[in-house]
Amino acid sequence: MSYDDWNKVDDEDDEELQDTSFMETKKDVILFCIDCSPSMQAMFDDPVYEDVQTSNLYMALDAAMQIQKKKVVVGPNDSIGILLFNTTKTADRKDLQGSEIKRNTYLFQPISPLSAQTIQDLIHLLEGAHALMFIAEPRETLCQTFPPVEGQRVPMGDVFTSCNWVLRDGAPKTATKRVFLITDEDQPHTAPQLITSAKTTLTDLTQAGVTVEPFFISTEDKPFDKNKFYSSVLLSNMAEDEDEEGLPESISISRIEDLLAQMRFHEVPKRALFSVPFKLAEGLTIGVKGYGLVTEQKKGSYKYFTDLGDRMEVADSRTLYVDPEREAEVDKKSILYGMHVKTVKSATEDGEGSEEITGRVVKPGDRPLYTAEEIRTFRTLGLEPGLKLLGFKDRSELAYEDNIKHSQFIHPDEMTYSGSKRTFTALLKSLVKKKKIGLILAVTRRNSAPTFCALLPQEEKVDEGGWTEPAGFHLIPLPFADDIRAAPIDKGFTASDDLKDAAYKFINKLCLKSGGYPPDSYPNPVLAFHNAQLQASAFHEEYDPDSFKDETLPNNDLIHKRAGALMAEWKKLIQDDPSHDLVMPTKSRSTATKRAAETSIDEAEIRSRYDSGTLDKLLVATLKEFLKSKAQPVSGKKADLVERVSDWLNEH
Repeated sequence: MSYDDWNKVDDEDDEELQDTSFMETKKDVILFCIDCSPSMQAMFDDPVYEDVQTSNLYMALDAAMQIQKKKVVVGPNDSIGILLFNTTKTADRKDLQGSEIKRNTYLFQPISPLSAQTIQDLIHLLEGAHALMFIAEPRETLCQTFPPVEGQRVPMGDVFTSCNWVLRDGAPKTATKRVFLITDEDQPHTAPQLITSAKTTLTDLTQAGVTVEPFFISTEDKPFDKNKFYSSVLLSNMAEDEDEEGLPESISISRIEDLLAQMRFHEVPKRALFSVPFKLAEGLTIGVKGYGLVTEQKKGSYKYFTDLGDRMEVADSRTLYVDPEREAEVDKKSILYGMHVKTVKSATEDGEGSEEITGRVVKPGDRPLYTAEEIRTFRTLGLEPGLKLLGFKDRSELAYEDNIKHSQFIHPDEMTYSGSKRTFTALLKSLVKKKKIGLILAVTRRNSAPTFCALLPQEEKVDEGGWTEPAGFHLIPLPFADDIRAAPIDKGFTASDDLKDAAYKFINKLCLKSGGYPPDSYPNPVLAFHNAQLQASAFHEEYDPDSFKDETLPNNDLIHKRAGALMAEWKKLIQDDPSHDLVMPTKSRSTATKRAAETSIDEAEIRSRYDSGTLDKLLVATLKEFLKSKAQPVSGKKADLVERVSDWLNEH
């Protein structure tokens, strides 16, 4: 091990987050709980196809199918189930329905890992129903498959109980468990005992670690009023404070075609990146959780397979530490960091013999040896995970460029410290009122180095489309003096007023109406194209690459229609400007060029270097080429590249 690497810990615990639930809940389970009442099966004109009728039930099942098709690519370890209620449909085999499925509820799709066959069965059902929708009698569609209950409704307490048992029997214990409740009935029943039963069974469901996310369908003909029933049932279980009003987690859908878009947004589980104490002052501590608002979505990692002749098996990769002298595996816990441990002979008291001394012997001029725990202490400066408030500054002093990575969003955690939410809210409102930001010393995980952060308050906002920005703080990592770089300043030619005025004209014509770039409207075209091909392959469908539409490409025809003449006029002014023919002087360079070094290297060689601790001996170009091939960022110094390669190899 080189001197430069002596303090680098190669330990799986390096990526361990303080909030262990993040590591435990990598699997996600969604149970679609869909109402099959007559109003959900009532036919209306399809918003997409002409001369075709559809129903809310069909649209809900189609949305569930689309979510599964997406998850089978990006989350193959997740599980999905579909429970229907208010239907007289019964199963041929009782063992497939679970032990406590209530009457008039039907488990159409038991909770199980995603598979192409299960999704294809749902696709065939929807295709058959869609074909019948072209016939003059559209009611002969899903009504025969899932006959609705006439004249009565299933108590919501029975629905929540059925959900509880379905998740208990089919969902992994450590998974994130959620129920997507889809209905258009705002008052399923008015009897007080049934309302109390619904509250009680929902409490049991939430105490089992299940989150209920309602999707209420509201139309002009049948508006949905949450205050009739669900505000009294869901509020006490889903809201975090008794003073809150409404249903912050409910989605009211005025257009049924928006159901899929809302589900796609909510199907990603909210997982805390960390859960730590927040020390406001001596003797005053609250609990907070941190969430990542922006996470780069990448292609799924590939696996290694071994050919066993009659079948292919996945080959698991792992790292072993071997003693070269004994050619035996070494326990990772016994590894020290620094120079090699050597055996030293020392003379005995009579001077005739010698005895062997083993241990952490440090020769003059050599580095000492440290355990992984000692190096963690060096890295964290002995600080425990947590946030500490240092003081306040004016909000205007936070520069746009004063951040070195994505911010994290913190929210109070009432479960760890009672009263956290009220104290958190008071601090938030005070900073907003006084236009201040907080300065924080942050250690968000057990092995991370302390960082200084800005605490930027955000008020709750609701836009016209119903989208809500929650109240909380953005934790923005601030740079140290070592991280700041000066931008090169080269004096150039100044544009004339005529050029600037001409540019303003076409720029104003091309300004976005919303005043900004909405990233949620533009999916990553590389990922979208990749996932579309994988979906087609998984479901044995033909895929036409020419049918793919890249939403990020500019609409050139519209641009030229709006500002083409203005841009042509601006270009003509540039050509007539006196500075057009001037050439900026460039720095002279030696005409002699070095032969480009060979940077191509295979993954086996990289992994061998990683195992031997000699990644830092590779060229920067080689490290960047490897990171590019794995869709990893290539910015930063060589030490950053080495660390990024090590993290990738450790995870794969």
